[in-house]
Amino acid sequence: MVSAPVQIDPVLTLARQYAERLLLLSQGSVDKHFDPFTDIDWDHPDFEVRDDDPRWILPKSGDMLGRHPWYIGLTQDRKIEIGLWRQANIAKVGLQFETLLIGGMVQHTFKLPNGDPEFRYCTHEVIEECNHTLMFQEMVNRIGRDVPGMNPLLKSLTYVVPPLAALFPNLFFTAVLSGEEPIDHIQKAILRADEDVHPIMRGVMAIHIAEEARHISFAHEFLEHHVPRSNPIDKFVLSLAFPIVMWIGGRAILVPPRAFFTEFGIPRSVRKDVWFGLPDSKETFASYYGDVRTLAKRIGLMNPIAKQVWKVLGIDGPTTRYRSEPERPGQVRAA
Repeated sequence: MVSAPVQIDPVLTLARQYAERLLLLSQGSVDKHFDPFTDIDWDHPDFEVRDDDPRWILPKSGDMLGRHPWYIGLTQDRKIEIGLWRQANIAKVGLQFETLLIGGMVQHTFKLPNGDPEFRYCTHEVIEECNHTLMFQEMVNRIGRDVPGMNPLLKSLTYVVPPLAALFPNLFFTAVLSGEEPIDHIQKAILRADEDVHPIMRGVMAIHIAEEARHISFAHEFLEHHVPRSNPIDKFVLSLAFPIVMWIGGRAILVPPRAFFTEFGIPRSVRKDVWFGLPDSKETFASYYGDVRTLAKRIGLMNPIAKQVWKVLGIDGPTTRYRSEPERPGQVRAA
C-alpha cells in the first residue's frame, strides 16, 4: 500500500521560519549585550568634556551642518560650542525616540499570546533600549548643556505612539524604522570615516550600532512577516503612509529645535541649505532610506501611487543590494 504524500502547510512553514529568526535575534541579545556604566569608562581622563576640545567640532561625514561653508568658516571656539550643543541635543532626541519605542513595544507585547516568539525578542529589545536611554542621558549630563531634544509638537507624540503599537502594529514598526535607520546610517558614516570625534561619542555610537543592528533586523522581519498577510485595503493605506512616516521620523531625528537656531544665530539661508535645500543635503537625506525602500518593494508596498509619494517627499532613490550598504557618491542622483 502506497502512503499518501505528506502535505506541508506553507503558512506553518513561514511561521516556523519567522520564529527561528526571532530566536536567533533573541539569542544574540543574550550572547552579546552591553551596559552603559560598565562598557563605557565615563571617568577616564580622556572622557573629560572641555569647552576647548576640537573633537567636539561637528564631523563632516555625519552632520550636514558640519560640512556647510558657514559652519566651516566659524572660529574654532564657536564650532566647538555649536558641536557640544548639537551632539547633546542629538543624544536627547535619541533618548526621547527610544522612550517612545519602549512604550510601544510594551503595548505590543501586552496582548501577545503565550508562546509567541515576538514576546521574548521584544522584551530583550526593551531592556536594551532602556540601557540606551541611560547612555544617552549620561552623555547629555556629561556635556552639561540643558538641551530640549525634540520640538514641542513632536514631543506630544508620546501620547500617540504607544497606543499605535497595539492598534496598528505594522504602522508602529514602520515608525520605528523611520528613526532607527537615519541614526544608524549617520553613526556608521562617522565611524567609517574615522574622524577624530570625542571618545564619549565614539563609545556611545559603537554600543548603539551593535545593538541597533538587531533592532532594525527585527523591525524588517516583523514587517516582512505581517504586511503580506494584511488585507488589500490596509496594505494600500500602509504603502502611502510608509514614506510619509519615514519623512516625518527622519526630520524629527535630524532637524534641531528652534532653540538651536536662536541660541547660535544661525542664518535662515543656512537652515534652508542644510535642512534640506542643497542637492547634497537632499541626496544625503534620501540615502538614509535605501534599505527601507528595498523592504517596501519586497513586501509589496511600492505601487505606482506610493512611488509618487516617495518622489514628492524627496526620499525616493535606488534600493540597496544588502542592508547597511555604504552610500556611493552620486548614487541617489544617478538613480
